[in-house]
Amino acid sequence: MSLKKVTTEAKLLLIGIPVVLWTLLPIYHMVLFAISPKDTATSGKLWPDQPTLQNFHIVFHREHFYLDHFWSQLTNSLTIALSVGALTLIVATCAAFAISRLKVRGGRTVMNLALFTYFIPAAFLAVPMYKTMGLYGLLNNHWSLILAMVTIASPYCIWVLKQASDKLPFELDEAARMDGATPLQLFWMVYLPLMVPSLVAVGTYALLLAWNEYLYAFLLLSKDTDVTLSVALGNFLSADDSPWELLMATGLVYALPPAAIYYTFKRYMVSGLTAGAVKS
Repeated sequence: MSLKKVTTEAKLLLIGIPVVLWTLLPIYHMVLFAISPKDTATSGKLWPDQPTLQNFHIVFHREHFYLDHFWSQLTNSLTIALSVGALTLIVATCAAFAISRLKVRGGRTVMNLALFTYFIPAAFLAVPMYKTMGLYGLLNNHWSLILAMVTIASPYCIWVLKQASDKLPFELDEAARMDGATPLQLFWMVYLPLMVPSLVAVGTYALLLAWNEYLYAFLLLSKDTDVTLSVALGNFLSADDSPWELLMATGLVYALPPAAIYYTFKRYMVSGLTAGAVKS
């Protein structure tokens, strides 16, 4: 092994190890708090003297008034996230196909205008979005949050799918048309099978975006039985004597589904989000 290669790997380790430790530190503290007995989470010890899983038992059995609607709120989060992922996939896939393969007039302009909305922070659009949902009578309805998150996620997803679609050989489209394929058959039998990695990537992105959303969920939903678990977690901080051990235990439970989804589709995430990034 050459000296240059050893030096390069040493530099990467010097950068990588602190980054990994800094990333894992919050997770370590979450676990530390979650397995600590009541009133001992803030003792300052690196590990509790008597680790316990009692906090998770309290969460699952809703034995605290902040957790009265835990299962319904978790179900709300799952329903909204899956709906956002599915709707975003439908919108982005159809739009990217029309722009990239059917060459719809003005399609690129529409896509660029949609991407332009990202110059405005999403937090600035929260009040106009609240007003819009109120005008259509959708406040305190899951559809308000679903539509808001689809609106936020779609421009980026369209752009990613369009870039990936541009890399597909146009000869496949021409061959399909020569065999008498309609645009719908071209979409279903040629386009979709070849776009699976990118579709999984953008679908996962949209799902995780909705799963982790707090601001819009807080504004658009108000009933305890309708809010997502991310909003319910914020209620723990409203008390002077917050049950930190229960907050962290609930947070760990809430973090498991997106972590499982990400690591399941990690291979597709990397290949799908980088598709079209390098021109051949």
